[in-house]
Amino acid sequence: MSCSIGSDRFSQLPDLLRTLTQNPFERTQNENSCLMADEKSSSPASVRVVIAEDEAIIRLDLKETLEAEGYDVVGDTGRGDEAVRLVRELNPDVAILDIKMPGMDGIETAREISQERGAAVVILTAFSQRDLIEKARDAGVLAYLIKPFQSSELVPAVEIALARHREYQAISDQVDQLEERLEVRKLVDRAKGKIMDEQSMTESEAFDFIQKSAMAERKSMRAIAQELLDGREIAT
Repeated sequence: MSCSIGSDRFSQLPDLLRTLTQNPFERTQNENSCLMADEKSSSPASVRVVIAEDEAIIRLDLKETLEAEGYDVVGDTGRGDEAVRLVRELNPDVAILDIKMPGMDGIETAREISQERGAAVVILTAFSQRDLIEKARDAGVLAYLIKPFQSSELVPAVEIALARHREYQAISDQVDQLEERLEVRKLVDRAKGKIMDEQSMTESEAFDFIQKSAMAERKSMRAIAQELLDGREIAT
């Protein structure tokens, strides 16, 4: 099942929900086409993935689908605590985690991985409540899939998580403390959403604008994001 949200309903969601769920499943058809074109021009074979899903059939389906698309599945498990160990040992680019697993649930597993800046995290869930989305975001989750999902939804989720992970690594280079990194991440996400709406930018273009503005003006990305939210005009 696709977790697509109609554009009218999507525009009414809180910023918090919007920034976390602004993944390929909520993009317009044209934006999705561009994303898929970018994926075809990239080399997913270099992207290493760890899967943590306690249902063996789903885990096998994930592995086969990713490998068919050219990704390198370097490890898989049915336990959250084992997933943390695999990420530490194998250093993957992406960790795909089920929300409910023995040993450690997906939220705690994501938090452990994100604290160590280990991998981009995609969460699998049968739920989409706001409180769950808040917890997932605060734990470092960058994209999610609602079960049952279609194979065509998996690759875009992985790619958007990778892109966001690169953005947050850039933020982490400026900010050392975890709590402050999370606050800066939220602020930058809100600023991205604002200029995406006002300037018709893509998510990556909005982040590049914030990052380049910070470098050009010798300010932090946090400062630029706050200025944008406070009404700073963007030169066109």
